[in-house]
Amino acid sequence: MKEFFYIEGAYLILGAIVLLITLFVTTRPFMGPGAVKKGMAGVSLFLALAIGAHYWVTTSRMAEVKAAFEAGKPVICESRLIRKGAQSLIIRKKLGWRLEGDYFVSDHYVRPFFTARCVVYE
Repeated sequence: MKEFFYIEGAYLILGAIVLLITLFVTTRPFMGPGAVKKGMAGVSLFLALAIGAHYWVTTSRMAEVKAAFEAGKPVICESRLIRKGAQSLIIRKKLGWRLEGDYFVSDHYVRPFFTARCVVYE
């Protein structure tokens, strides 16, 4: 459950803001009767499906990246440290990288890389 909140935390906050906006709009005098119930139910269902789908896609990609890394394939990860020039980094097991939980770590690099921000390089 901790992983879910870590990956989807920002989207959960945005979803709460969207629900507050929906509540505000559906309680206006020009809205028909039952608008609050219909609006909140519809928006909540959409947000739940969208956030759930995003979590499923992200965790599936993370599993694919981990399996490819263990098989010795190269993995490309987003580098937020360097914003100018190369914004991605190719990670390989034979280059001294290792997998610690959900992070790629190297003794030769300043920071770890979260597997959710990586893709398999083919």
